[in-house]
Amino acid sequence: MHVMILGAAGMVGRKLVEKIAREPLAFGRPITRLTLADAFQPPVPETLQSVSTTQTVDLAAAGVADRLIESRPDLIFHLAAIVSGEAEADFDKGYAVNLDGTRALFDAIRQLGLKSSYVPRVVFASSIAVFGTPFPEVIPDEFFTTPLTSYGTQKAIAELLLADYSRRGIFDGIGIRLPTICVRPGAPNKAASGFFSNILREPLVGKEAILPVSDNVRHWFASPRAAVGFFVHAATIDTARIGARRNLTMPGLSALVSEEIDALRRVAGDKAVALIKRVPDPVIERIVAGWPTQFDATRASSLGFTAETSFDEILQVHIEDELGGRIA
Repeated sequence: MHVMILGAAGMVGRKLVEKIAREPLAFGRPITRLTLADAFQPPVPETLQSVSTTQTVDLAAAGVADRLIESRPDLIFHLAAIVSGEAEADFDKGYAVNLDGTRALFDAIRQLGLKSSYVPRVVFASSIAVFGTPFPEVIPDEFFTTPLTSYGTQKAIAELLLADYSRRGIFDGIGIRLPTICVRPGAPNKAASGFFSNILREPLVGKEAILPVSDNVRHWFASPRAAVGFFVHAATIDTARIGARRNLTMPGLSALVSEEIDALRRVAGDKAVALIKRVPDPVIERIVAGWPTQFDATRASSLGFTAETSFDEILQVHIEDELGGRIA
């Protein structure tokens, strides 16, 4: 089996590679070739070096997608994107990376399929940013997408392309609408949602963190471990069970910022909580105000996708996976 991960240097991409290293049969068949591509050099675990190749590429650049698809991967994870805050700040870059790169990938698959019987499984990383206000308190699976950011718009367009290309038999696609992933490891990034992780990750290691919104902001969350589980399950599920609506809102946890902080207090005490500094940011507040807060993800749950049910669980995942089970 040939697996390709686009966006392999990103947080979810790296964790997906680590999952493959731990569980070589995660997709039901031995992986004989693993192609890792990103705009930055993707890391390769030692146990996968014999079957892996890495490519540092711009997916939207002319001819890049065609060259990647020439190797005929059986399973393609399309995780490559720039994050919400950056896509909002840089209009041209957001559309080039998040939309043009996706269209180039999909059409490269189509062009190869016209010459041969090539129909891979494509698992696409979408986002709950495809939804925008006004919406009900709990968003059902049937709710329409009305994004209020450029990032959400780019993801929504890609979802439509994925459904249409799948309908036409060009590839067998499934779109995963990710909750906000928390707690994200590593340094803060340009995602507008980054503070949700920052206010937990930094205090857990004795560092100060900035909270730019109110404590009563509610949002939809899942851990990095759950996110990897979503993609692995999507790679192996019988897509006939999904039908024509190929994009699924993933299960998650609806929680207030104050509930995040309460979980931090239970784990690390008042000393850690005191490291959170409240510095309102009108730009972040405006973006977050247009985001959904809670979903009824019945379709995905009925298909076997699972996530955490409390912030205590999410924090425990971070402590186990990133801090070796210990906190400062």
